[in-house]
Amino acid sequence: MSVTLNQRIWMLAWPLLLSNLTAPLLGLMDTAVVGHLAHPRYLAAVALGSNFFMFLYFSFNFLRMGTTGFASQAQGGKRDTRVVLLRGLLLSTLLGFALILLSPLLRDAGLWLLGGSDAVQGLARDYINIRILGAPAALANFALIGFAIGTHNTRVPLKMTVLMHSTNALLDILLVQVWNLDVRGVAIASACAEYVGLAGGLFWLRAALRPPAHRETVWQPVAMWALMAVNRDIFIRSLALLTCFFFFTAQGARLGDATLAANAVLITFLLILSNLLDGFANAAEALVGEAQGRQDHQAFADAVAATGRWTIGCALVGLLGFCLGGAPLIGLLTDLPSIRDTAIEYLPWVLLLPVTASAGFWLDGIFVGATWGTAMRNTMLASVGVFFMLWVCSRGWDNHGLWLTMNGFMAARGVFMAWVLWGRRRHHA
Repeated sequence: MSVTLNQRIWMLAWPLLLSNLTAPLLGLMDTAVVGHLAHPRYLAAVALGSNFFMFLYFSFNFLRMGTTGFASQAQGGKRDTRVVLLRGLLLSTLLGFALILLSPLLRDAGLWLLGGSDAVQGLARDYINIRILGAPAALANFALIGFAIGTHNTRVPLKMTVLMHSTNALLDILLVQVWNLDVRGVAIASACAEYVGLAGGLFWLRAALRPPAHRETVWQPVAMWALMAVNRDIFIRSLALLTCFFFFTAQGARLGDATLAANAVLITFLLILSNLLDGFANAAEALVGEAQGRQDHQAFADAVAATGRWTIGCALVGLLGFCLGGAPLIGLLTDLPSIRDTAIEYLPWVLLLPVTASAGFWLDGIFVGATWGTAMRNTMLASVGVFFMLWVCSRGWDNHGLWLTMNGFMAARGVFMAWVLWGRRRHHA
């Protein structure tokens, strides 16, 4: 049984693993293109703009997580999965256009919180004004990817991300290096790539877009309320998570443009690690959700244990990769001496992340598959409390204190979620 389960995990995970590893390429390409321009303000502006969108879009990551959980449970319970996708696409489209309408307020509030010099803020404002036009596609892609994972069609996210990031890379080179549009070119490339990815996802999932046999089930009040309740809790959880990243960036900006840019380079390591680990976390979402839909407690426990072992292996690979390739990757991302030297100074903190962050990423997958939205929210809020407590205690250490705070926050996530999982599994034992 163990071999069969591991084979299922690998079959689900390998497309997601490749897909998730290509996801940071958007940030890598954007950082690399502007990191070789003449002045650090371009890289700092893209760092501010990218963090704004990381905060904004991933506040709506509940569209992916909620869709995955309900789709996998519907599949496990032999129910129609198409209504889950249709609800997700409807909600994401409405929210995407709402973000465009509210973008002036969101932009000004975000830049005020993030800080930075006047020159950097002006460039970041241009970046946000352009990239926000891709919001409907970006949010719809969350729903499409979530549905594909939940229904075990994990090659679709791989194809979508490869399509998006190859489009983004090509447009980055054309718009920035050839046509000299600096941060505006980066923003145009990112927005266009979202729509290209959306077109591909709709094509590859076209069979699931046929209306269900009973159209009224799409609007079923009880089901819609359940979807909104889980999405609400995951939204609060995502908002709390990204508040910490937002605050981390803002505090780095207050330490100077060189520190802000260096932290932007180092955060790329965390993005690579999270996307590496999320391959097996996403597999856990599908398997745990399916077991939950069947009310099979043994299958649930087996999925938790097996994906946990895979996560440990991935964390060790990440640690080895960071130790061997950390300094060369920094050099690849920027050739500006002030940024490169600052990033290398704080690199040892990044080497701790595979140890402190791995459990939290894996347990996110367990909780999403089980649709434990309330528990995700509560454990995240407790972890945010740890984050700010550590920040207050380490303020005198400047950027070293910020990285200590980030590592402590990541470790707290894993500890709190493991405690909840242990309590619930003990209850079903």
